Amino acid sequence: MKQAIMIGAGNIGRGFIGALLEKSGYHVTFADVAENLISAINERGSYTVHIQDREQDQWTVTNISGISSAGPELAEAIAGDCDIITTAVGLRILPIVAKPIAAGIQARKARRSTQILNIVACENAIRGTSQLRESVYSHLSEEEQAYAREYVGFADCAVDRIVPKASFENPLDVAVEQYTEWDVEKGGWKGELPDIQGLGWVDNLDAYLERKLFTLNSGHAICAYLGTLKGYRTIVESIADPAIGALVRQAMYESGEGLIRKFGFDADAHHAYIERIFARFQNPFLADETQRVAREPIRKLAPTDRLVKPLMTAYSYGLPVDHLIFGAAAALHFSCPEDEQSTQLMETIETKGVEKALEEYTGLKPQEPLFGRILDVYRALSLCKK
Repeated sequence: MKQAIMIGAGNIGRGFIGALLEKSGYHVTFADVAENLISAINERGSYTVHIQDREQDQWTVTNISGISSAGPELAEAIAGDCDIITTAVGLRILPIVAKPIAAGIQARKARRSTQILNIVACENAIRGTSQLRESVYSHLSEEEQAYAREYVGFADCAVDRIVPKASFENPLDVAVEQYTEWDVEKGGWKGELPDIQGLGWVDNLDAYLERKLFTLNSGHAICAYLGTLKGYRTIVESIADPAIGALVRQAMYESGEGLIRKFGFDADAHHAYIERIFARFQNPFLADETQRVAREPIRKLAPTDRLVKPLMTAYSYGLPVDHLIFGAAAALHFSCPEDEQSTQLMETIETKGVEKALEEYTGLKPQEPLFGRILDVYRALSLCKK
């Protein structure tokens, strides 16, 4: 039987990637530091994935086991007949899990295994697998790296599925939305491309990474910042506000026109994608809190992230950006004492002024036309605060 190791047994690991692998005929070994979670997996041996959306469904995941990722068990499992390793642990944890992955590769080399192993980091990050590969290689000798280059694939991917908070009798059960997207770049994969339900193989991952950034991430963030300004607690409440809903939708279409120009996307297909994403924001089961989505505003204001890059891309093609500029302007208002970046942002605005904060965090210069337009919207939004 095909063997998969899912590093990270949280809601994403169980409700998304691990569930799709099990559904595709793999025995899935979950590896996690949470001992109670691993014990529950081994004792119960199954859990149910509940689709909570306009159309509801469920299925049971049974072909599973669990091991600790904190001790030698993970490296030992990788050293065996594992076919694929996936992760859902967060970008910060990837360098930590790189060490047991490297140990497993070293053990495979020591026993002269020629079985192909593929690794896919399913993180909400740009080319997380490439970052994981660099960390893994830092633990390998030149000879071991040569072995890995021949027998271990590292395939970058883009993942997208919202997993809402829910409570069930079985603590392993997990709720998910209907929508799912898992795009894996062919170039990093070694051997034959397997048939895995919900997985799509792509040649140019950059286009799909930016499509998600410019559409889901951008629209989600704009909705959160505007919703927070008007005192809404969740994304569902925010998007239901006619003014916010209309603005977010138009902003997604503006960023979409930039993507169509840049990557040659089919316009009708991309517009349909925008409508699917917009509909997800309205799912009543996804009680996504605006403050959670809005946190870390400095990162989200960066030139390469979800607010400024879509704006600058559309603007570079001479396209309208009247709605996209609300993203950066609203983010500059985000005040949350529990969020370190928000606190830093507010201190910068208070001590240096909003102009300096806009320049420092977005990379835009005062002489650029968009700079003044964002400030105008920022000042107008001051009147909307609750």
